[in-house]
Amino acid sequence: MTEFTLDQIATALGAVVEGDAELTVVGAAEPASARADQLALAMDPKYADGLAKGSAQAAILWQGADWRALGLKAAIFVPRPRYAMSGLTTLMDPGPEIEPGIHPTAIVHQSAKIVDGAAIGPFVVIGRDVIIGENARIASHASVAEGSTIGRNALILQGVRIGARVVVGDNFIAQPGCVIGADGFSFVTPEKSGVENVRKSLGDQGEAAQQSWTRIHSLGGVRIGNDVEIGANSAIDRGTIRDTSIGNGTKLDNLVHLGHNVQVGEDCLLCGQVGIAGSSRIGNRVVLAGQCGVNDNIFVGDDVIAGGASKIFTNAPAGRVLLGYPAVKMESHIEMQKSLRRLPRFMKSLKPDN
Repeated sequence: MTEFTLDQIATALGAVVEGDAELTVVGAAEPASARADQLALAMDPKYADGLAKGSAQAAILWQGADWRALGLKAAIFVPRPRYAMSGLTTLMDPGPEIEPGIHPTAIVHQSAKIVDGAAIGPFVVIGRDVIIGENARIASHASVAEGSTIGRNALILQGVRIGARVVVGDNFIAQPGCVIGADGFSFVTPEKSGVENVRKSLGDQGEAAQQSWTRIHSLGGVRIGNDVEIGANSAIDRGTIRDTSIGNGTKLDNLVHLGHNVQVGEDCLLCGQVGIAGSSRIGNRVVLAGQCGVNDNIFVGDDVIAGGASKIFTNAPAGRVLLGYPAVKMESHIEMQKSLRRLPRFMKSLKPDN
């Protein structure tokens, strides 16, 4: 079990430690449940009571807290508590256990290039002409198909499936079970289908003939920048002709789906169950909260923020804050909801006196 001195933790966080800086801890905990060898996370005054219930000797505290009065031997003070969590968890996270080298049960094509320092776990399958970058780690039962490239310091966890012609940058993280580079969901009929008629008429299917769907194959790939993270069981489809792409620094939560040809910019945050339909373009620094949906072939501008379950059917200009189904300006949506709640009372006011 790794021990950390408070001085080491403060240095990693760019923070200030007061009291016994050589005091050691083995982990972090909530104040009320913290043991004597754990660092209590009490970054707000509302957690002060919890410190009395736990056994922590040291804590990360809010600015101005009197650590002596709280019964502690030492304290760390950080200017931005939530940001400090990123540094603390980075320091203390041991990461998955993937032994260096290539596990005997892994199947690696003879043409694949595994750069020094990479770790390939049990039952991994690596296809023809794949390149695995320096210090990349691939956990058990993952697969990387032919012609794909994985950058330096990648972490590909259990059961990840990376298809053909996928190019991934440095510092990539793929959580368990995600699929990158499956065929796009693209089908066509010999004559115009009812779906095409509806899109044109906005409601009338016409008299489309009964006919079957024919696959349009995905000849493109997927291109992912540096410092990207893909959540568990997410799915990113290959492009039809051009590559589906994700820019540097973008993070995808669990169960996110990007359709074929989708272009996502840099430093975006796509939360759980977001779905983006084919050929849409997402700008930089866009935040889509859980269960947001984006229609196909539209553009969402830079710095757009969409609240949970919003459905974006038309182009969204840069900087817009959206909410609702269909998505509108957040302030407009709030006013609309207020008006809906007033409707019953308003309708009563229209009834003639009896």
